[in-house]
Amino acid sequence: MYAIPLGDDGANGGSRAELRPLEPWQAEEFLAHIDRGREFIGQYIGLADLIVDLDASRSYLHSYAEKAAADTGRLCGIWLDGRLVGGVLFRTMDVEQGTAEAGCWLEPSAAGKGLVTRAVRVLIDWAVEERGIHRVEWLVSAGNEPSIAVARRLGMTRDGVLRESYLYRGRRHDIEVWSVLAPEWRAARQGA
Repeated sequence: MYAIPLGDDGANGGSRAELRPLEPWQAEEFLAHIDRGREFIGQYIGLADLIVDLDASRSYLHSYAEKAAADTGRLCGIWLDGRLVGGVLFRTMDVEQGTAEAGCWLEPSAAGKGLVTRAVRVLIDWAVEERGIHRVEWLVSAGNEPSIAVARRLGMTRDGVLRESYLYRGRRHDIEVWSVLAPEWRAARQGA
């Protein structure tokens, strides 16, 4: 199994952060992580409502193992000092069309440390350079300021708003669509 270091700097208090595949055999750890952050994670995304027991956890992870095998999605966990604290993913990935939709979540203890930004950079680098993805999208509830801040830090452009397009917990949410194109991503990475 591989682990990609996300940095041991002051941004995460000297802690060791890693990005690793999140796989079905880790269903118990994944469920425990969701339980720790259920309310925080569930503010804007349905993952917290979906992962309610060990079977649901295993099923969710298995669905992403199938997506990885079919090259239609990816799921990675973020570990901080050996503890699963969040994740990043390509919810969808269409290599033929050159598009992918990235997403993320964190439990409260990991928020504000730059972990998602660093982890998504790794995913986008891989998608653009290894898989030939041309457009990476980031769909986010208009009220989710931390996630919008990640899109900005990644150099994404706000393409528009899908007004009241997402029904979640009985309320309609506006969804902002952000994206970055491969040439923009490469130019920004070279400039850094």
